[in-house]
Amino acid sequence: MKDQDSMGISRRGLLQGSAGLALLTLMETPGWAQFLGASKGEVVIPFLDPWPKPPKEAIQQFGDLNKLVWENVGSWITPNNQFFNVSHYNRPVLRAEDWQLELRGLVGQPRTLTLDDLKARPRQEVVYTMECGGNNGFPWFVGGIGNARWAGTPLAPLLREAGIQPKGIEVVFFGSDEGEEEVRSIKMPQHFSRSLSIQDALDPQVLLCYEMNGQPLAPINGYPVRLILPGWYGVANVKWLTRIEIIDTHWAGRFMAKDYVTIRKELREDGTKVWTQKTVCRMRLKSMTAKVTVKDGQHRIYGMAWGGPVQSVEVRINKGPWVAATITQGQEQKFAWKFWRYDWKGAKPGDYTITARAIDTGGNIQPASDDPFIANKHTYWENNAQITRRVRIS
Repeated sequence: MKDQDSMGISRRGLLQGSAGLALLTLMETPGWAQFLGASKGEVVIPFLDPWPKPPKEAIQQFGDLNKLVWENVGSWITPNNQFFNVSHYNRPVLRAEDWQLELRGLVGQPRTLTLDDLKARPRQEVVYTMECGGNNGFPWFVGGIGNARWAGTPLAPLLREAGIQPKGIEVVFFGSDEGEEEVRSIKMPQHFSRSLSIQDALDPQVLLCYEMNGQPLAPINGYPVRLILPGWYGVANVKWLTRIEIIDTHWAGRFMAKDYVTIRKELREDGTKVWTQKTVCRMRLKSMTAKVTVKDGQHRIYGMAWGGPVQSVEVRINKGPWVAATITQGQEQKFAWKFWRYDWKGAKPGDYTITARAIDTGGNIQPASDDPFIANKHTYWENNAQITRRVRIS
């Protein structure tokens, strides 16, 4: 399937004919006011570009892809029951008392650990916004993101204790979810798997995670243990983890060499163009306009930014200049999304477009949809193009 430009998101089915002029009364919850900086009495103005429903085939294969509804975000931490989940094989239901994690391969001391073994080790938490690599790759997939407080034990000490042999270059992580793959007419069972370089696997932030927002992982989110890689797309965070293996070559499983691969035509310094195919790994800089509100004739725009060390966010109304928004939440958290708002002064009746872009600490700017980096991409993964929303002020 070809990439499609991101159009933004809104509550599905909200606008019907002249109902576009209607206003949604904002649920005045303490969480909404605290985290988005809203005040009582603000009213949400519906967007003019409602998002299409996912096709039946996508719902049947992946389930509810859009659990997060942007206009309804009520807290900086996404509640567990609103967190997206995607799987490509079966969704196993495991028993903690039966579960074991094998650490094998090119190590001096192979180990098998239980859940109690992991919980007895040093505990570590990280607040990390996880986004599916396909989020916004289709007009109907817009809620594949959530921010949670993940807890577990660091992976790096376990690897060091096992003694990685000098010829080991990658660490492969296997989930217990499995399916059948066909290669050259040969069918074979495969477990979901992803790999990391030794250097990435030894990052002190990488966790063997058993808790999400203070609760045991839900079965659908990888119970009893999953990998957590802060700053990486969701596909790399292997769920239902059961085996870790150190190998002496590069892993080429389906979800690294065939699927979750971004194909792009890139421009060389000499002006020639070449095709590249790269595995989806770390999240890219991105922002989203979540809602527009009005109170006593004063308008505000709210949104989120993530996918890198976000320094600032800018907003553009129609074709006007880029203006700075105010980051209100999350600036101190390296791997979590930032909430922002913009006080839109002097808005007159009429139809408007609203575009937001994030800027990281290195001065890199989230690309527009016509930027060659986006326009020359031929797969739907890693779509971090600027998203434009349409709204009507009455």
